[in-house]
Amino acid sequence: MSADGGIAPVSEVPTDTTFLFRVRPTDADARQTADRESGAVREAIMIKDDEGVVGWLNYCQHFRHIKLDKGSGAEMRNGEIICTNHGAYFESDTGFCNFGPCEGAYLSEVDLAVEDGVVQLVDDDYEFVGRGGIETDPTDLKSKSNREF
Repeated sequence: MSADGGIAPVSEVPTDTTFLFRVRPTDADARQTADRESGAVREAIMIKDDEGVVGWLNYCQHFRHIKLDKGSGAEMRNGEIICTNHGAYFESDTGFCNFGPCEGAYLSEVDLAVEDGVVQLVDDDYEFVGRGGIETDPTDLKSKSNREF
């Protein structure tokens, strides 16, 4: 939205799914060790709750190459984000995994705040890149099972 960290009007953030946006680490060392294919740009998600908005990096803690929001909003139920690949449940307000193969882990937080009705990125570790996800080859978006049997 803007160079000052503005992501979107809070009115555009859904309550029953996630809003996808892109961030880049501000630390040069983090950029060098980040995923080379994405050019250090990472996807993040935000969710609106009773107290404002919360933000998380967009990956499951079980296998970090698995996105929670694959481009159309993450599945949610009763205030929890669901990893459709693993069946893990993450509390949307704390990021805590309370069920699934990564039980006990936490999502990686991205600090957000609402100022004058606009969601702002206030996390010193990231800079706002844009709304939406990282563009990929459509063949990469096909479901790939990572279930352990």
